Amino acid sequence: MAEALESKFAQSQLRTMNAALADGRFVSVRKMLLELPPSDVALILESSPTKTRDELWELIDGDFHGDVLEELSEDVRNGIITKMMPHNVVDALEEMDTDDLAETLSSLPDEVLQGILQSMDAQDRVRAEQALSYGEETAGFIMNTDTITLRPDVTVDVVLRYIRLKGDLPENTDTFYVVNRTDNLVGSVPVARLLTADPEDKVVEVMDEEAEAIPVNMPDDEVASLFERYNWLSAPVVDDKYRLVGRITIDDVVDIIREDAEHSMMSMAGLDDEEDTFAPVWQSTQRRSVWLGVNLVTALLAAMVSDLFEATLSELAVLAILNTIVPSMGGVAGNQTLTLVIRGMALGHVNPSSSRWLISKELSIGFLNGMIWAILIATVIGLWKQNATLGAIIAFAMMINMVAAALAGATLPIVMKKFKIDPALAGSVILTTITDVVGIFAFLGTATLFLV
Repeated sequence: MAEALESKFAQSQLRTMNAALADGRFVSVRKMLLELPPSDVALILESSPTKTRDELWELIDGDFHGDVLEELSEDVRNGIITKMMPHNVVDALEEMDTDDLAETLSSLPDEVLQGILQSMDAQDRVRAEQALSYGEETAGFIMNTDTITLRPDVTVDVVLRYIRLKGDLPENTDTFYVVNRTDNLVGSVPVARLLTADPEDKVVEVMDEEAEAIPVNMPDDEVASLFERYNWLSAPVVDDKYRLVGRITIDDVVDIIREDAEHSMMSMAGLDDEEDTFAPVWQSTQRRSVWLGVNLVTALLAAMVSDLFEATLSELAVLAILNTIVPSMGGVAGNQTLTLVIRGMALGHVNPSSSRWLISKELSIGFLNGMIWAILIATVIGLWKQNATLGAIIAFAMMINMVAAALAGATLPIVMKKFKIDPALAGSVILTTITDVVGIFAFLGTATLFLV
């Protein structure tokens, strides 16, 4: 619902701006862009063809370039940055939080990135390189280094006076972290408790010593699971020596959850979740051709199996009519299992200790489903074609394929995860290949033995 409202708003604003651009009323467009929040400006840019997008970007106040870049999808952001002068990019990145800076720089082509780094002063270059030092999709990559730390031996009154002197707090600050002289995390103090504590109390007296910390190299999907499980608003991030290096806030986690959902949805079609809707034709064609090529290879593999039984099909035309039923049922059953297991892995429910039980469960379900639908299809085909043997053959093939589909659907995501292959991207294609090959081979192979 919210996305539909955003889309309607963007379309309305875009129509107004397009009309103003066509009339040459650039001052009016600049004013409209200045009045919109960065997220809305980003949505309008993403909803515009390349030429219009370039015109709109030129009209956005340079002071807000960084805020808008933070909100853009990867493809659109990269397209804009590659057209900017390096010193202009440096100006836009100057006020970015560390996590947004890391995300922005990590996706750029290497030659563009090097040009930007060379245009930075020494201090900004160190900050950028630090942001890029952690692996993508880790806690370190999404954390923000803008934190306020406290010493355990100071009083609450000193802390409150320091905060008043500072004037403002980092965004989404709900907790202060307590560190010792070597920056090791020793505790945390919620803001609410600090405000209501006795000013003469020391921080060590009001802090929680059992502060839950996130290792800097923890995968970001595990971070999201922890936030969901414990309802955190923020959490400290520590290195391998338990030194505080930053914090992760709930807005970062919401972005991870949204991106993972978009990634899973787009991966099922072999598409990049960050792809620009208005990307150049050749660029989009190249990306999609890879996936279509994979599908073509798997389709040819299934066709080659059918070709092994060409003589059987030529003698019994009825087999060609029924040949799609078994692979189709296996594909649906396998995808049900595949989707369930991928979801369980995303939620952290599937682990090495539970995977064997899960595979056994899905095999049992596949066996029972195979029995049910084998009996049903045998009855239907036997009555329809007046051929009990044909009914028994398709029932046997159905049984075999349903069990194979359950086994493949349960094991493929687990195996792919071990080899660092995205099961949402490749699982469906491999599963379909397995159910097609097993289904066709079981049906036509059995028919060849008993009917020809």
